[in-house]
Amino acid sequence: MTSVKAYGAPAADQPLAPISIDRREPGPDDVEIKILFCGVCHSDIHTARNEWGGTVYPAVPGHEIVGKVTRVGQNVTRFKEGDTVGVGCFVDSCMHCSNCEHNLEQYCENGHTQTYNSLSQDKTYTTLGGYSSHIVVTQHFVLSVSDKLPLEKVAPLLCAGITTYSPLRHWGVKAGDKVAVVGLGGLGHMAVKLASSMGAEVTMLSRSKSKEKDATELGAHHFKLTTDKDTMASLANSFDFIIDTVSAPHDYNEYLNLLNTDGVMVLLGAPPEPTPVAAFPLILGRRSIVGSLVGGIKETQEMLDYCAEKNITSDVEVISIDKINDAYERTLAGDVHYRFVIDMASL
Repeated sequence: MTSVKAYGAPAADQPLAPISIDRREPGPDDVEIKILFCGVCHSDIHTARNEWGGTVYPAVPGHEIVGKVTRVGQNVTRFKEGDTVGVGCFVDSCMHCSNCEHNLEQYCENGHTQTYNSLSQDKTYTTLGGYSSHIVVTQHFVLSVSDKLPLEKVAPLLCAGITTYSPLRHWGVKAGDKVAVVGLGGLGHMAVKLASSMGAEVTMLSRSKSKEKDATELGAHHFKLTTDKDTMASLANSFDFIIDTVSAPHDYNEYLNLLNTDGVMVLLGAPPEPTPVAAFPLILGRRSIVGSLVGGIKETQEMLDYCAEKNITSDVEVISIDKINDAYERTLAGDVHYRFVIDMASL
């Protein structure tokens, strides 16, 4: 084991603070990474504050990781010292179930190992994430990152980017499709960028008029206020896809009638309470309401390559690690455009 610097939550009701954690020595199939930047996801806050339950303390969040390879194991063939790499939301899976064999490690039937607060595959330790100087990851779960783009803006692609890219690809969004995005935050701003880059006609659906300028600059072709009943009525049967990124409680039913026949509403946000869904809007339009997690490793690499080719990155505010508790409060207040990223040189 090697002791490294980190920032972690000692308990649910205490702020994050400097700590030391142990990282394993790289095994034959491992890659050791010096972390340069780590994005701040809303999931980090939920975990640090035990809002989803099951947090093991001390908890070190962070699953939007970009860094440089410092050491590799003897069996590692894809990476070498000095390579720029990334690590996303999970760092291991069983590798032998049907989903893993079909490049869907995120849906591992035996349970994938998330980058933090997750039990290792051998059930011997709980993972610690990217708010740290180094991380050691099995080579299969390490991703190549292009140096063509600013690395601080690439980091959130490992979560917000792939979370929105995966459903767009899976449901075959293409040029000419009409896509609505609900919620202009960390996920929503990436959904707008990616869908518009694929040639879709993108409409931003928002409760706040103040977000219209940003939505347009990000690539949205239209902006509609969901608080205007006449506007919502006029949008009936308008969209092929709705990408719902909102994690706060809200009514799914008010959006279902906006879908065309065979339209699909994709849920990416995870509200804390169940939401009732009426049957008739689904039945009468053969509509679907579905969910989507992040992508598998192969699809995540595809996303990173696509973003490098199309010059797509996240809009970020870079902070030093000692500002992380303030960043959490600002995230909860919606005071970030659109992702905080930690400069890990400040650790």
